[in-house]
Amino acid sequence: MKVLIVEDDPIIVEGLKVALSQEEYEVEAYACMQDALEAVKKAGEVHFDVCLLDINLPDGDGYQVCRAIRERSEVPIIFLTACDDEIHTVLALEQGADDYIAKPFRIRELIARIRAVLRRSGKNAASEGAAAGAGEAEKAAAAGDGDIVRIGKNILNIHTGKVMRDGEEIFLSAVEYRLLLTFVGSRGQLLTRQRILSEMWDSAGDFVNDNTLTVYVRRLRKKLEQEGDEPVIQTVRGIGYRMD
Repeated sequence: MKVLIVEDDPIIVEGLKVALSQEEYEVEAYACMQDALEAVKKAGEVHFDVCLLDINLPDGDGYQVCRAIRERSEVPIIFLTACDDEIHTVLALEQGADDYIAKPFRIRELIARIRAVLRRSGKNAASEGAAAGAGEAEKAAAAGDGDIVRIGKNILNIHTGKVMRDGEEIFLSAVEYRLLLTFVGSRGQLLTRQRILSEMWDSAGDFVNDNTLTVYVRRLRKKLEQEGDEPVIQTVRGIGYRMD
């Protein structure tokens, strides 16, 4: 497994290198935004398995690196931030991050977070999301033709975990895919925010919390809906959501 670290504090970087190498991770670290952007772009595609991004960098910020990564890949991204407030948390998620951890952090906690996002990422996202929500997958299959479910102008293949529109794949993160399964599994029903949160809870800890659920729903809508489309996910003000 290869880890990208973008962090300008050499003490933190060295500590991460030692700890991650003991877990058999290969580490590539950069201290500034520009070097990180060049590393992300040079191969034409992201060749890392997980990315750890500091927010404040000498020549910019980690948000720009996050956006550059998201243009190419759904690789898991964890922000390392000294600002543990809701504004920075929501902004990180809006840019496409999968998780965040406040400094100072315990190294074992960070490694646990890395393992959690890796379990939920990439080619394993579909199988793990379906395994964690087997009931939702079974209901979803019943709602369509076998493993195929139509969602507006999109087509979900539960067997492959792919969402397609007009022959093009719509790339969903592991969190977005699991949220989609939750909606599809209860199609036509009103889902309270609390019920969605209970479905999205992960045994390793906080998978999705109330502060970030709105962000994830917005991200999923943005990917499934285009201008002129009927809404795929309806908001029931003050209660929750419904997918018709």
